[in-house]
Amino acid sequence: MIAPLSEALAQQGFDTLTPVQEAVSDPALVTEDLLVSAQTGSGKTVGFGLAIAPTLLGDEDRFGPAGAPMALVVAPTRELALQVMRELDWLYAKTGAVVTSCIGGMDPRTERRALERGAHIAVGTPGRLRDHIERGALQLGEVRAVVLDEADEMLDLGFREDLEFILGEAPEERRTLLFSATVPPMIAKLAQEFQNDAKRISTIDTSQQHSDITYQAVKVAQQDVEHAIFNMLRLHDEESAIVFANTRAAVNHLTARLANRGLATVSLSGELSQAERSHALQAMRDGRARVCVATDVAARGIDLPKLSLVIHADLPSNTETLLHRSGRTGRAGRKGISALIAPPRAVGKAQRLLKWAKLDAEWVSAPSADEILARDEERLLADPAWEQEVSESETTFAEKLLAQRSPEVIAAAYLRLYHSRRAAPEELLPPDAAPERRERREKREFGPAKWVSLSVGRDDKAEPRWLLPMLCRAGGLDKNDIGAIRVGDKESFVQLTEASLDGFMTRLGDSKALEEGVTVRAVEGEPDLPPPPPRGKPRGDFGGRDRGDRGDRPQGRGPKPPFKGGDRPDRGPRPDRGPRPDFKDRGPRPERSDRNAGPVKPRPDTDAGDRPRPAGAKPGPKSGPKPSPRPAGKAGFKPGPKPGGGAGFKSGSKPAGKPGPKPGPKAAGGFAGKSMSDPSASLRSRPGAKPGGKPAGKFGGKPGGKPGGGFKSGDGIKTGAPRGGNKPPKRKG
Repeated sequence: MIAPLSEALAQQGFDTLTPVQEAVSDPALVTEDLLVSAQTGSGKTVGFGLAIAPTLLGDEDRFGPAGAPMALVVAPTRELALQVMRELDWLYAKTGAVVTSCIGGMDPRTERRALERGAHIAVGTPGRLRDHIERGALQLGEVRAVVLDEADEMLDLGFREDLEFILGEAPEERRTLLFSATVPPMIAKLAQEFQNDAKRISTIDTSQQHSDITYQAVKVAQQDVEHAIFNMLRLHDEESAIVFANTRAAVNHLTARLANRGLATVSLSGELSQAERSHALQAMRDGRARVCVATDVAARGIDLPKLSLVIHADLPSNTETLLHRSGRTGRAGRKGISALIAPPRAVGKAQRLLKWAKLDAEWVSAPSADEILARDEERLLADPAWEQEVSESETTFAEKLLAQRSPEVIAAAYLRLYHSRRAAPEELLPPDAAPERRERREKREFGPAKWVSLSVGRDDKAEPRWLLPMLCRAGGLDKNDIGAIRVGDKESFVQLTEASLDGFMTRLGDSKALEEGVTVRAVEGEPDLPPPPPRGKPRGDFGGRDRGDRGDRPQGRGPKPPFKGGDRPDRGPRPDRGPRPDFKDRGPRPERSDRNAGPVKPRPDTDAGDRPRPAGAKPGPKSGPKPSPRPAGKAGFKPGPKPGGGAGFKSGSKPAGKPGPKPGPKAAGGFAGKSMSDPSASLRSRPGAKPGGKPAGKFGGKPGGKPGGGFKSGDGIKTGAPRGGNKPPKRKG
């Protein structure tokens, strides 16, 4: 191993390497491409940092001047990319390496300036790296090694095209190291396409679960899910925890509920900006926050120090997400607990998830209030403050205190003060309790209380809904420490338990100010309380107009007398309209096509002349209006009659009537040379042409359809049968 890296590991307290770190740093694999799968928390980041060091440094101990990047590390999320950058910073600190980031959500101009100044290692997310490459800000000509961290997650997030573009732009003689918790077919295909005979390394023991993580399935009543989460956080009061939910709305809701109970809580979800997400993680690392409520955006790669508890408020959708969530604890040899909250509706899903993931979980109940209070006493007795030497000033105060109070009273007061700085645990129902039993839960009495006055009232728009969280936040109170809130015109009165009053006033300091412009003073005895506000919306408040009580509203035209038949009192006698007509006297109903055409008229018979009629045909008038020239036959009919025929169109059936008067020898013939579809076609006569001669052109193509059927036009659109006229019979002979 290169000496500067060994020194960096020793400074960080690495006595031995993890299995995956030993495997990837094998000297026999210095020039090989690697496909590595290892469980979360196994030190993969340090592992690939050690694996690419010989490729980047060779026989040297330090890097030369920074130019185009020599190594490229691609991570799926911003948080993981920033964490990889921090790990490589301390690992390569003694080699003079310049590590820069290219991460979505950050200022791209700052990143471009850093790339222009030069870097040895670039760490980024796929989308931002591709953007810099396309703009020419990131040059990959000098890249010797490319690392894809959490490659399966990048493919799940839809970064396949970006990864293929980045790998395609890198030199072909590079090393490619692909790290993935699992190796599904997509990862195998990616490795086959972009790696050169990659060596397969796996340190996952599928027959055994993570030895440093204890899995618990917590049975709770359906209505006690949030209370159970709070009680578990209270039981592990001095430890960091992360609570996973499936949606952003659930994250926001849980964050607000836990913060109102006095827990230092931050949230982490995709709707936050990169700066907000970074601040939340930094607050967890600094100890300013103890609980992080997050979506699965924090399920991979996030390493939070001293994280000992993972709570699945919403069960994950698959076993991979369960393992990655749980992998936030039990890292680097530390022990941790992964707890699945399982109300009655989710017990079956929890059992299936644990079975498919091959995990053995202990089915337990959520911690009760008595268990939490007992744990508080254990922590109090185990506090290191008992072993510290007593100073002279402390001895003087202790003697003064013992002269005024007995040791029992002092110890009890100290215990109350200790409990007052922590939220009271929740009382839980049995896990199999029905939802309606919540109403039967015994209400705890508020107990001995005192009143305080706030310097804001109704004139200052004060309302209990914003006074309550302000008291909890600024005064360090729990909601159970606060009783009635009465808002007056100039000031408001709040009822607090006696046990919490002293700690509340001490926390406010000499200024006794909750926030700017809101001060607090203690009230002796029972104050002159303003009356409570009326419940609900007052009557008469309709859009700002006061209409008075409902019973006094004017009724307009007055009450309406019941109608019992006979003459109407307000309209006079009803005129006699006569009997209603009977439908039987209306005559035959017209055909559907002629309902709107006025009175029904007899249609003229289309037969003309003395042609024989078919049997059963009704006789029609010999003279009358000429039938419609529209044919009842096929489309594509030929214009013009047969020789000696009438002046009608030739259709798929023969005309039923006699031909008209015989035209002269120079009668107009058909259309010569042009079809009827041509508007420029004109009639012309031909000497010696037969009467009604043949047309010189066809109309619309071949005729189609049966005789007497509907039209079928040249473009194949079939229309209905033409109106007017009966169906002409066929001519015999």
